[in-house]
Amino acid sequence: MDLFSVLVLLGGLLILGCVLSSKLSSRWSMPGLLIFLLIGVLVRLISLHDVVLSDVNNRLTWRMANHLGTIALCYILFSGGFESSLKEIKKVLVPGTLLSTMGVLMTALLLGGACFALRSVLGCMSGANLATCLLFGAIISSTDAAAVFTILRSRKVGLKGDLRALLEFESGSNDPMATFLTLFFLGLTIDPEVSVGRSLLLFLPLFAWKMLVGLFIGWLFAQAAVALFNHSNLDHDGLYYVMGLSVVLLTYSVSNLSQANGFVAVYAAGVFLGNRSFVFHNSFIRFSNAISWLMQVVLFTMLGFMVTPSILLKTWWQGLLLGGILMFVVRPIMVYVLLGGKRFSLQVRALVSWVGLRGGAPIMLATFPMLYQDKFAPVASDGYTIAMVLFHLVFWMVLFSVACQSYTIMPWAKWLKLDAPLRIVPTAPISFDRVSHRSSKGRAIDQNDYADNRMQEFMVLPNSRLVGRAIKECALPQGVFVIMVQRGQRYIVPRGETILQEGDTLTALGIRSALKQASELFEAKDSN
Repeated sequence: MDLFSVLVLLGGLLILGCVLSSKLSSRWSMPGLLIFLLIGVLVRLISLHDVVLSDVNNRLTWRMANHLGTIALCYILFSGGFESSLKEIKKVLVPGTLLSTMGVLMTALLLGGACFALRSVLGCMSGANLATCLLFGAIISSTDAAAVFTILRSRKVGLKGDLRALLEFESGSNDPMATFLTLFFLGLTIDPEVSVGRSLLLFLPLFAWKMLVGLFIGWLFAQAAVALFNHSNLDHDGLYYVMGLSVVLLTYSVSNLSQANGFVAVYAAGVFLGNRSFVFHNSFIRFSNAISWLMQVVLFTMLGFMVTPSILLKTWWQGLLLGGILMFVVRPIMVYVLLGGKRFSLQVRALVSWVGLRGGAPIMLATFPMLYQDKFAPVASDGYTIAMVLFHLVFWMVLFSVACQSYTIMPWAKWLKLDAPLRIVPTAPISFDRVSHRSSKGRAIDQNDYADNRMQEFMVLPNSRLVGRAIKECALPQGVFVIMVQRGQRYIVPRGETILQEGDTLTALGIRSALKQASELFEAKDSN
């Protein structure tokens, strides 16, 4: 049998399965990552195991899995940041930052403390010291951006106020803190001679350095990327996307070499770059999103494949118990403490407490202890170490979190009366992107300059003053041209006499300033 062809066949089937499973995950309000993880486990158990996938620890080592998972997480974080709006982030910056930093720290300490107190009951953690338990808490302390985004956008139900922005910002920005804490407590675990007191004294300045320098490096590379996109004048359009891929790798590597946090740098680069104007910006969003999905397939399927079935069966009830403590005790305590005050009602805090889905990032972080298995104590006479126990406990907690919380978030939001109609803007089947940079050097700038034109979509809301009016009666700003109207599943070539209806989506072309005025016109409500 041709081993390479079989592996390529499996890879193609996994990617195809990922694409098709996205329909199931949307219909069932279930993140695709759960399907990918289960596929990985099934691949580990199928009959081809002896032919193709035998001796996994020699062919796909934990170090390789860790490195591949790190790269995949970089692209996932970059894509999440790239599609985030700075305007929305600013509204929830303070509470979101508290949740993604102090919230992660509190989660690690509370869950680690609970694990240490219950280690004799758990059995599989009986030989773990306090540092190891805190390491476990740090690994599982962050929520998953892919899972949260999928749930909040999967059904035609939204959330009131800035709730969605807060939850998405927390999930997209808390992985750097979890990574920092994981490596910090891992150092305390594998080196018993390190002074815990001295390490804790160095924690705050080290954390400040890694985060602040990481933010700066992310901003710096975003500015450099904008300049490269706008001024490189490459002969082939496809090379711009390749250049974007290199920005992610360069940002992460330079940040790590500077002893900063590579994940926060990558996420920051995505945010700053996504909110800047550069050539091929719109099409790069789609490209980045596609790469992110591919990385999710690789990450989650690989991590599902890395489980050991015998250990998985022995740790199921411990994982579910710790998952319950995390969801019903630790997360609510953390949220109620950090989001206290008049701004956040009890209902809001109750919902935020429940939207704490765990995903691929904690499982990836659980591969770090596997790189130092010889530093961990063995579990009785079972032949495996506490590091392996941690990996499988995290795996069970992720499965429990996704299976339990994903189905109940929206019903919970409705019961708390925090749901709102979700504003869905369909994407028109045409695309316009800038392919040259607008510059004043050597030529006069006209307001209708091609390089400054862009395309934007507007929805006619139910209470809009534009409902029932012809396009020519809408007083659109000069320089804004409506080029398509989407009405349900139909696409209409507009004329001046075209009457707008509730729910219509208009695709317009124009310069930024004029499109901004048009946006204000569509957002205005009928005074009657």
